Amino acid sequence: MDPNRFMDEKSESRLYIGNLDLRITEATLIKMFSPFGKIISEDFLWHTRGPKRGEPRGFAFIQYSSKEEAELAKEKMHGKLACGRPLVVRLASEKYLVESVENSSKIRGQHDKTCTTGGSSGQMSKNAKIAAIKNKLKALEEGDSNGKKQKTI
Repeated sequence: MDPNRFMDEKSESRLYIGNLDLRITEATLIKMFSPFGKIISEDFLWHTRGPKRGEPRGFAFIQYSSKEEAELAKEKMHGKLACGRPLVVRLASEKYLVESVENSSKIRGQHDKTCTTGGSSGQMSKNAKIAAIKNKLKALEEGDSNGKKQKTI
């Protein structure tokens, strides 16, 4: 088996999610993207030093179990408004492409259903956050049994 082929398959099912509002949490991100397939890993990036240490960096990566699931999530979520900002969703292996005016006009009519305004409870209930974290831990445990390691930045 060609090791480069494995890397190609893996990169084809890994998504970059950018332009994330700082109010979006890991649990919210998992909840937003889990309807499209089995998430096998999620890397939510944080600032590790400097004045923004501990704050989200505004982007993340999600690994699905198949290329088809990743393509579906990309198709459904790219440009969707989350906390008033259009998400940038692309395959992690793709080069950055400047969005055309036609693509940006598609997102103007969409409604923001991800973030709530008002109240201090955040985007999700406590039980929903716990469930999302449990799902992430389960996925990580399954990944560890396949010899995969998680990287934190």
